[in-house]
Amino acid sequence: MSKILLQEYFELCPEGRCPVDRLTESERRNISNGGVYLVGVCQKAGTKNGNGRVYPKEILQREVEAYQKPIKERRSLGELDHPDESVINLKNASHLLTKLWWDGNSVMGKVEVLDTPSGKILKELVKANVKLGISSRGLGSVKEQGGNTIVEDDFQLICFDMVSEPSTPGAYLSPSIGKKPEISSDVNLYLKESKVSKIDDLIDSILKD
Repeated sequence: MSKILLQEYFELCPEGRCPVDRLTESERRNISNGGVYLVGVCQKAGTKNGNGRVYPKEILQREVEAYQKPIKERRSLGELDHPDESVINLKNASHLLTKLWWDGNSVMGKVEVLDTPSGKILKELVKANVKLGISSRGLGSVKEQGGNTIVEDDFQLICFDMVSEPSTPGAYLSPSIGKKPEISSDVNLYLKESKVSKIDDLIDSILKD
């Protein structure tokens, strides 16, 4: 079965900031110099999400364990908004995932916002109290089973991106649901499920300053 690009959207912690008890001493020092850290749910196992897909826990456990290596090597980059491809574009990198752990059936993550062009935009969005979501990006195939779309064993986690419009119910303090994806057998089909960004005007104003 052909692989498709799978994207899932989840919530960040209230007010977007990482709780102090989740920060290391060096991260707290970085905050005093303008650093920004975010934390929240990155993925969920065994639960039908807003896209109608279910990720078996054993598959996510394998991918979370494998992702510890790029985290340790500080290669766990993500972009601001989803690109139309599976490759991470370094010029668009806005943040680095620094920790990934389990809380029940939820995969939690901590994000360090970088001082890159996209990272600076992300920092300004956080300062403006814009509600943001985090979205996993991966390649894999799916199958229909019992009325659900099950992600299969060939799933490979690529990264976690920052997005403005989630498709998962409850992804914000005020739940929002995006467009329902269309499953296709085309190779590397991009499932674009987020709505047109509501923060374009804010981003434009940041870039003009």
